[in-house]
Amino acid sequence: MQSFIEQHPIRTKINVAWGEMDALQHVNNVVYFRYFETARIDFFTQLGFLKDLQATGVGPVISENNARYKRPVTFPDSVHVGVTISDIEKDRFMMHYTVFSESQKAVTTVGSSHVVMFNFTTGKKAELSDELLAALKAHSND
Repeated sequence: MQSFIEQHPIRTKINVAWGEMDALQHVNNVVYFRYFETARIDFFTQLGFLKDLQATGVGPVISENNARYKRPVTFPDSVHVGVTISDIEKDRFMMHYTVFSESQKAVTTVGSSHVVMFNFTTGKKAELSDELLAALKAHSND
């Protein structure tokens, strides 16, 4: 876990719920996208990103999500979802998720999201603010 913590200074702890398991008795594949969403919102909150959305009307939209399942997760467990950033451009970036199981002491799932900035007032793409750009670069794995 120490290596995971060092590689992911921003991470979110999520308790696995009984109802997230499927008929095969492991967390259903779609649930991981909820875990990614929870970690993404937590990451944005920690960076102060969501207050920008309220002030400017500019915020993130997801154009693509991916997941790779390495090991099944079962109840009871708690997972930690670490977030890193790459491929930062003026109006987009990639978020990478690593899911670490407390009970297995192992990475169980990895994923990514392609995030595009969007102006919800004009309905068009927007650029990253200088403040957000600097914060993303601080968490970049490039």
